[in-house]
Amino acid sequence: MGRNIIPQRRGRGSPTYRAPTFKSRGSVSYPSAQSDTDARVIEVLHDPSRTGLVARIRYRNGDERLVLASQGIRVGETIRCGVSAPVEPGNTLSLAEIPEGTLVFGIETRPGSGPKLVRAGGCYASIISHDVGIATIQLPSGKVKVLDPRCRATIGMMSAGGRKEKPFLKAGNRFMERKASNKKYPRVRGVAMNVCDHPHGGGGHQHLGRPSCVGRNAPAGRKVGHIAARRTGAGKRVPRKETK
Repeated sequence: MGRNIIPQRRGRGSPTYRAPTFKSRGSVSYPSAQSDTDARVIEVLHDPSRTGLVARIRYRNGDERLVLASQGIRVGETIRCGVSAPVEPGNTLSLAEIPEGTLVFGIETRPGSGPKLVRAGGCYASIISHDVGIATIQLPSGKVKVLDPRCRATIGMMSAGGRKEKPFLKAGNRFMERKASNKKYPRVRGVAMNVCDHPHGGGGHQHLGRPSCVGRNAPAGRKVGHIAARRTGAGKRVPRKETK
């Protein structure tokens, strides 16, 4: 009698493979862009669903919300949001008010959408230039993006900088890090499994033994490898020109 292989169990969406979203501290947002406000940092929290920290802030009217914590933020500090806010780490301004070369994170993709870009721990983007109706930024990947200058961003660098520099040292630490997002670790290669456990399994050797490309409409248990690949392997070789 057969059984469901790992890709089938993962695609089914059972609690074993489902991300523990109930552990999340909540969504992060910016206040209304209509007024200048200042808030006090109540506490800095660890969020299992993020690679960086979040800060709980309280405004003068008693409203509380979560924001992405900047590097060096501390409890009791006052952060500001608005046009009149100074260009200091932790403050939120529109891209039009931020000087060129400033490091920012938590950038909006459109005015009022909330922080959408550069939210991972230790990441930052930089303001490249301003023009009429556009603001150009460079993302951590090196990609240059053009946004509306009314979009807001937070000055500084996202908290938890240098998190990738610390080695795991043992498999147990890696296991707990992957468990936070419900990822399976260690991950066994498909060619090392039996034929009943994986489409790449079986045989007396480690070679795949069959094409790795599968169709887009293949069943869930078969969609491993290169799914609907247009091409694989090295690029097309350009013949050399013969010299006389």
